[in-house]
Amino acid sequence: MSNHKVAILMGSASDLPSMEAATQVLDDLGIGWRMAVRSAHRTPEETVSYVRQAESDGVQVLICGAGMAAHLAGVVAAESLLPVIGVPINAAFDGMDALLATVQMPPGIPVATVAVGRAGAKNAAWLAARILSLGDSDLNTRLVAAKKTQRDNVLASDAELQARLNK
Repeated sequence: MSNHKVAILMGSASDLPSMEAATQVLDDLGIGWRMAVRSAHRTPEETVSYVRQAESDGVQVLICGAGMAAHLAGVVAAESLLPVIGVPINAAFDGMDALLATVQMPPGIPVATVAVGRAGAKNAAWLAARILSLGDSDLNTRLVAAKKTQRDNVLASDAELQARLNK
């Protein structure tokens, strides 16, 4: 059993610039992760094998990023009962094709779908952290602290703005 609670799959290595945003959030929150390139279309057997091995190793959430046809998250969700979070990648049509392919799952094959690209990858990591925090009080404490930091940063930005406007 590994300490990787999140597995990140990408349909192509070209998805890394978007998906590395998820790893930064997971690192900041102290959540172990692993990453691999698997294709729903080009390596279906290897994709299923990877997911099954990840489950055996203690992975609890799967994040899948893919562009264009973007069937990776759906294939993974069809093969696993773990929560699957899909990140559409902007490879064509401003990512709209990937968004629709990721979000339009048949009943019984849920994929939580986030925004296209880096912002979506960040939110996928935040969502994974929230899911994991349901059974991890230490992680929950870190999430509370992170949320407070976000709040404090916004209020500090506003204070700077108000100071500039009220000269």
